[in-house]
Amino acid sequence: MLVHLSELLKDAQEKKYALGAFNIENLETTLGVVNAAVKKVSPIILQVSETSIQYAGLKAITSIVQTIASVQAGDIPIALHLDHGRTFRAVAECVRAGFSSIMMDASDMPLTENIILTKQAVDFAHRKAVLTQGELGVVKGLEEIEEEERHKLMTDPEEAEKFVKATGVDTLAVAVGNVHGILKMQKGNPGLDLDRLEAIHKLIPDTPLVLHGASGLPEAQIQKGIVRGISIINIDTELRLAFTNTLRATLINDPEEFDPREVLAPSIFAIQKVAEEKIEMFGSAGAAKP
Repeated sequence: MLVHLSELLKDAQEKKYALGAFNIENLETTLGVVNAAVKKVSPIILQVSETSIQYAGLKAITSIVQTIASVQAGDIPIALHLDHGRTFRAVAECVRAGFSSIMMDASDMPLTENIILTKQAVDFAHRKAVLTQGELGVVKGLEEIEEEERHKLMTDPEEAEKFVKATGVDTLAVAVGNVHGILKMQKGNPGLDLDRLEAIHKLIPDTPLVLHGASGLPEAQIQKGIVRGISIINIDTELRLAFTNTLRATLINDPEEFDPREVLAPSIFAIQKVAEEKIEMFGSAGAAKP
């Protein structure tokens, strides 16, 4: 069932686990993640990016989520979130479409501009009782910048406190060593700056922190992050790899298969297995039990 993210966040903070926020793009990826949530009896966040909305269409992807959450998920609570909204238009459209949470990502902007753009989104979303996520610090892939430069772009704890007070965001995405992209899956995720994360959490203890770029992080790092205020953990790259690698293998192993249902079924299951592993890692398995 589709619920407001505020309900899930409250339970996650009280019980000290993190919510998995899984990126989806179509029917198959949505089914894979939801099947995992049902099997693990776990609340989850389904999130779509602006590029996924451009690919699938806002009405189509929203309808897919609403239908699967209602029919396939049963009593498992699911929240719908806009990931990396770059424009006010995208934010407004998702608010009107029934999302209970949106992200305004102006992290590439200087602090003042980031605050202004994020505050604009917050004010609009809050009028509709929608939660808002902002991002401070810039999360880049290993393929994009060198380590020294990436360190300079990490979230400053004092700026984080200023940002939250000035914008009124409900959740804050931080850059604390987490990285986007595919290269980290080949070279290894460099890991989190836990001291920096702890300092941020101490200054804004009531603000749930969000970890983007978490694919490839080991469980020990994840657990230490949750203790230091991480309440939402985004997973995208590992889902994409599971889906496409399995699809390639399926087509190679049976090149004469022409039924899309037969071709795509293994990829749905591959998505499910990744999501199940993450749910266990984040500590949310069983949290949806009445």
